[in-house]
This record gives sequence, structure tokens and C-alpha cells, in this order.
Amino acid sequence: MLEQQRTIAGAVSMEGTGLHTGTTCKMTFKPAPENYGIRFVRVDLGGYPEIPAIADNVVDVSRGTTIGIGEAKVHTVEHVLAAIVGLQIDNIIIELDGIEPPIGDGSALPYVQVLQKAGFVQQEAPKDYLIIDETIMYHNEEKQIDIVALPLDKYRITVMVDYQNPALGSQHTGLFDLEKEFVTEFAPARTFCFLSEVEMLAEQGLIKGGDLDNAVVIVDHKPSQDELNKLAKKIGVTKKINLGDNGILNNKETRFRNEPVRHKLLDLLGDLALIGAPIKAQILAARPGHKANVEFAKQVRKLYQQKKLVKKFQFVKKEGVVFDTSAIERILPHRYPFLLVDKIIHLDLGKKVIGVKSVTLNEPFFQGHFPGQPIMPGVLIIEAMAQTGGVLLLNAFPNPEEKLVYFMQINNAKFRKTVVPGDQLFMNVELTQKKSKVVMMQGKAYVNDVLVAEAEFMAGIVDRPKQIQE
Repeated sequence: MLEQQRTIAGAVSMEGTGLHTGTTCKMTFKPAPENYGIRFVRVDLGGYPEIPAIADNVVDVSRGTTIGIGEAKVHTVEHVLAAIVGLQIDNIIIELDGIEPPIGDGSALPYVQVLQKAGFVQQEAPKDYLIIDETIMYHNEEKQIDIVALPLDKYRITVMVDYQNPALGSQHTGLFDLEKEFVTEFAPARTFCFLSEVEMLAEQGLIKGGDLDNAVVIVDHKPSQDELNKLAKKIGVTKKINLGDNGILNNKETRFRNEPVRHKLLDLLGDLALIGAPIKAQILAARPGHKANVEFAKQVRKLYQQKKLVKKFQFVKKEGVVFDTSAIERILPHRYPFLLVDKIIHLDLGKKVIGVKSVTLNEPFFQGHFPGQPIMPGVLIIEAMAQTGGVLLLNAFPNPEEKLVYFMQINNAKFRKTVVPGDQLFMNVELTQKKSKVVMMQGKAYVNDVLVAEAEFMAGIVDRPKQIQE
């Protein structure tokens, strides 16, 4: 795998019709600077809105993957993204003067060929690989879909499909080396569907640009020729269609014996580009589809964002510690004697955080609370939970070192057991609701697995004054 970031050497374009919208579009690939990522730009809209190709921006997965921000959308991006990732391109601008890229022949090969004509440029910055160091799993019981990422110092994908349909049966395939296999073994694999799906898709307003030149139609039932003619007219296909005798409409020849599952792998490769970083992992997928692919990409992207944040603030890796005191001081504005979190031992970005406070007799508040019988004030236990929650909240916003958390409301505070010198507080704080810059959290503090305090918080995120930032 390449170690340096990569872009293309010059601008290249292609034109054509979109598969689902049936609209014509000119798509231009352009070089991009280091750490730019993959971004689509709608040049036909005012202001030329950019849509970064990340899972957060997915707005629809009904038959392909659609990304968008506000009114600006781009349909069916998965084949384009597969070509970009398959060629190990990190930074690229994709300009479109329409809502959907041209479908070409239904595979990623047309995009690959155009990008190869542009040539590639190695950039100075190293690739920002997401190295999977723990098993990540997605499971959908109803549709029997499983996608798993396992630790591996390479990028490999294995896919199995089983539609329980005799027209297709069970198929599997694997990609083990992007550089050697992608262009010849997977990029040419075309999109496919069952004949029984065609009419349904047309009724849903999809495949307006579909024809027998950009899709493989698998015959899974046998309508009459009259019914086929009516279907052809309904979907706007001018060529005469017939059932054929090889299981593919019009006897179209497949490019590979297992072309459908190879295309499923191609779709998965494109959808996983929405993680926003190249990855090193073994991906195993059973019966994947766009919805499942995107949900899995969101899971992995969340891990990627969390790892980036940890690197940003935690300079020295420590076993069992997400953020030590030094890292916490880079995030929170609190200082002695009011910094009441010693370390963060668990962080589930946007969901939950666990902080630890070791309570010693040296705490300044014990001088007056109470002489001869030191007890940690309940309000300070609440404050310690609030500071822990502040770490969770600030890491949910860009540039957390430039933000402050102001607690607006505390509800249902309960103190169940005293906290004394020698105790170690474990503070579990969960995000329960988020609206713009106002959030709700629930906090619980434990000593030796015994609940000692709990409360609900409402907090607001505001910009930190410059003098505090400096």
C-alpha cells in the first residue's frame, strides 16, 4: 500500500446520463492539495457548494448512495468513489454540472480509465491511515447482513452474497491487493438487478437512465414476450428485449463468472470511502447493501474521528488511558484547585465518557469540609461529573480548545453515599440529547461500583474568550 498521499496530475472530464435520475451531466476530476480529501462540487448551483464524501453527509440509500448538504445533492456516488479508492487517490475535486454522475457501462471502469489518463502525483504528506486495532461489527438480523472489520496491516475485502434465488445463487469473492487486482478484476464489474425488480424500480421513479448497456438484468421469472415489450416501453428501452437462454436478459455475456458479487464488492469499496480515510483492515461482508454499508462506514468513521482527537490531545500513549491530566488541560480551561478530573479512561464519541478522580487528603476543600471528618462536598462531585461531561461535549465540536461549556440547568441531583479521602470516583456521563449548541447529559458517580451521586445536566457550548485561549 502507498505511504504518501496521492492526487491526479491534471483535470479530466467525462459526460453521460445518470442511472436513476436520467439527467445528463458533465463530471470533471481535478487535482486537490494535501489533506483535502474527496469532495464533490455542484458547479451548476449558486456558490458552487462542496459536499465532502463522508458518511455524515449521506442523505439517501434507497437504491444507491446519495450525499448532500442542504439543497445540494449528488446521487449514486459509489462507483465514482470505488474508482478513486481503488486507484488509491486521497485528494481530489469532482465537479458536476448536474445531480448524478454519468453511469457509463454500470461499472467503475469508465472512471478508472479517465483518471488513469490524468495520471497521478505523489504528495509530500503521509497517508492518514485508519489502522483497525479492534473488531468492529455490524449485524442486521432481519436481512441477515453481517459486516466485520478485523485488524490487519493491509486492506482486504471478502464478500459473500446469497439471495436465496436460483437465478443467482450463492457467490463469493475477495480483493487482496488494490494495486494488482482492482483495475482488472473488480473495476469492470457492472451493476445488476433481477428482472422482477425492474418494474418496481421504474414505479419508484428510479433507473430513468437505465438500459441494457449499463446493467446486467438477471432473469428470475419468465414473463411473456408481450409483457416484456410493455416493460421495455415503460422504462424507455428502445431495443427489443427477450429472456434469452443463459439466465441474463438478451443473453448478455457476463465479464466474470461471478460478476454480481464482484460488483457488490465494488459498491462496498465505494461506500467505505465515506469513512474519510484509507484503512488497514480485513473486511468480511455477508449480503451487503448500501444501507448496511453506510451504517458500517459511520461506525468506522466514528472510530477514525475519535482516534484523531486522541492523537490531537494525548501526546503519549498510555495503557488504559484515553486522556491523562495533561491532555485534559489542553481540552478544559479548569486548573488547580478546580480541575476535578484526573484522567479519561473511556470515550465513545458523542455518546459516553468515563472519567476518574482520585480523592486524597491533600484536596484543599478538606480543610473546611469538615475538620476532623473530611467529606467531599456533593456540589464538587457534581462539578467533577460536569467537567467529565465537558470533555465529551467539547470533543463533539470542531476546535474544542476554542470552546467553553456553560451548565444551564441541573436536575434530579441525588447524593447517596459520602466520598472520603482514599476513594476513587468513576464518573459515567452519557449524552442524552443534542440540539444545535444545547445538550442534555446524565451523569452517575461510583466508588467501588457503588453509586454515590447522580444528576442530569443541561449545558450550552460557547466560544472561549481569546484571553483564556491564549
